[in-house]
Amino acid sequence: MGLFDFFSKQKKETLDKGLEKTKESMFSKLSRAVAGKSKVDDDVLDDLEEVLITSDVGVNTTLKIIERIEKRAAKDKYVGTDELNSILREEIANLLTENNTIDTEDFTLPQDSKPYVIMVVGVNGVGKTTTIGKLANQFKKAGKSVYLGAADTFRAAAVEQLVIWGERVGVPVIKQAMGSDPASVAFDTLSSAKSNGADVVIIDTAGRLHNKVGLMNELSKIKKVMDKIVPGAPQEVLLVLDGSTGQNAFEQATQFTAATDVTALAITKLDGTAKGGVVIGISDQFKIPVKYIGLGEGIDDLQVFRRKEFVDSLFGE
Repeated sequence: MGLFDFFSKQKKETLDKGLEKTKESMFSKLSRAVAGKSKVDDDVLDDLEEVLITSDVGVNTTLKIIERIEKRAAKDKYVGTDELNSILREEIANLLTENNTIDTEDFTLPQDSKPYVIMVVGVNGVGKTTTIGKLANQFKKAGKSVYLGAADTFRAAAVEQLVIWGERVGVPVIKQAMGSDPASVAFDTLSSAKSNGADVVIIDTAGRLHNKVGLMNELSKIKKVMDKIVPGAPQEVLLVLDGSTGQNAFEQATQFTAATDVTALAITKLDGTAKGGVVIGISDQFKIPVKYIGLGEGIDDLQVFRRKEFVDSLFGE
């Protein structure tokens, strides 16, 4: 086995293990739904609807999947329950493809943007700062020079945590005193990164302000300042969501997509939950690509989201 094959196998095992609880929960429910049935009929579809909703796929996405399966059942006249697994798998894969969630290469960056600036948003407690640290680690392993900006100046713990990650990964962290203007931190970070020829800059931001207007104004101000230093920055606005919160993740996505132009999603803590179906629902409802998924506490347990591998792990090879 070559080195590349070894690492690919390792990633696959991490993904399988991370989705194990979701898979076991979903398919034990699915098995009960089709027990004693030979044909996919209205009763089976009703039960399947309940399985998907209780797996946190979300009501709207669930109804979309059910409608597609109904059409296939009507077209083929007879669809056995033994085929339901493969049909469900195909329709979920199709949904992820339609929602611009496509398989990408590992932690690559566009060649025409230097530095490539990622502004990270999300509520406190979702694993935002940890995700930044893990991202920095992956980019550094890929041979990129990385700068981190501690622009969540409202929480001392956030700045301290980012500094610890910077030391762990071996990348510089630009910070100011507690309560400083977050836009000023972003200015300093991009200025330093640009003058030192950095490849990528990752900016942490406040998890929550008092209201949506305050959040919107703060994020807009940070973006304007960054654009002055690096035209077009940030090239990516990454929203971090905690997959274990299920439907709360939908609400957070609603708030942050209203406050700023989110371009990509990172969904964390999938290893500790049976709510992995949230990845499917959020991707479908918000039409924003899922770019990264968190599958454990380890520094290497953040993976680029690959639609095919995700569906394979969820349903088995």
